[in-house]
Amino acid sequence: MTGSVTSQPSSQPFRLAVLLSGSGRTLENLLEWIAAGRLDATVDIVVSSRCGVRGVEIATRAGIPTHVIDSAGKSVAEWSREIFDVCRQQAPDLVVMAGLLQLIQIPSDFTGRVINIHPSLLPAFGGKGFHGMHVHRAVLERGCTVSGCTVHLVDEQYDHGAILLQKTVPVLLDDTAESLAARVFAAECQALPEAISRRRR
Repeated sequence: MTGSVTSQPSSQPFRLAVLLSGSGRTLENLLEWIAAGRLDATVDIVVSSRCGVRGVEIATRAGIPTHVIDSAGKSVAEWSREIFDVCRQQAPDLVVMAGLLQLIQIPSDFTGRVINIHPSLLPAFGGKGFHGMHVHRAVLERGCTVSGCTVHLVDEQYDHGAILLQKTVPVLLDDTAESLAARVFAAECQALPEAISRRRR
């Protein structure tokens, strides 16, 4: 992963909470950028919607306080309240949805402080059901010549909040969903740290 992110000088690193549901690749990328000194931030808490996933293992190995909060049997409002109650304990500057696959309600004190990374050029190929390989298959089926990723603010709808940053990648004639996904994820690895850095300016 190449490139670097520079930001305005700050007395303290940007404090992040990371929400995830699966492999933790996005969390892993952020930790690599931080360790290399390319992103002036700390990941102070990780919340997973599922136990036993790789993202939890990554956070635990890194010594990050980690919580699993299952949504089963809970309303969206109740589940969201539990997540943000836990996040508040670490007083994050920004909450990063890094593969959290469920709709979440944003409390008033976190409005404008929750971002998501999505593997398409929103508003195209966004909304309920558009995640992971579903997105990339849809892009190929549509015959698009470009795709990419979007970092956006999170609101009460799937993939709907204000767009903060986008990066494009070409769609090649011989692409499969897997090869396109790899190219888009490489763009995500640049876009998310850059967007985080911009939020502190």
